[in-house]
Amino acid sequence: MDSIAHIIQVALTPVFLLSGIASLLNVINSRLGRIADQSDAGHAQMRKEVGAEAAVLRAHLVRLRWRLRALDAARAFGALGGTAICFATFALFLGALQNAAVATALFLTFGASVLCTMASLLAFFVEILLSSRRGLPPLREDA
Repeated sequence: MDSIAHIIQVALTPVFLLSGIASLLNVINSRLGRIADQSDAGHAQMRKEVGAEAAVLRAHLVRLRWRLRALDAARAFGALGGTAICFATFALFLGALQNAAVATALFLTFGASVLCTMASLLAFFVEILLSSRRGLPPLREDA
């Protein structure tokens, strides 16, 4: 009974990390929705504009596309990190068998989850930098 309680206690650490990854993915998806709305508004406004205004809108839409790519990468790495955490948690339960192969699997899956989470956060940071760049006016509200 003590060994089962210990396994459950040890398995809680990856589960907390999984909860953090889920929260991160929620923030990323919210930002994706806002960018999609801005992109839709920009495309609608682009149909009405010509000349310099159209060029400014085109540049704004290109920046939005880069932001979407960064968030897509962040979302993909976050999902991979969450998946690896699930495998690591499962490996912890299998580790009760005291198998060296299970320990290796645990090390690899937990390590992969941490690396994927780091990559997700890095891609999210890139998107934050792209979103904070100044120089392009916001889309007009009347479009």
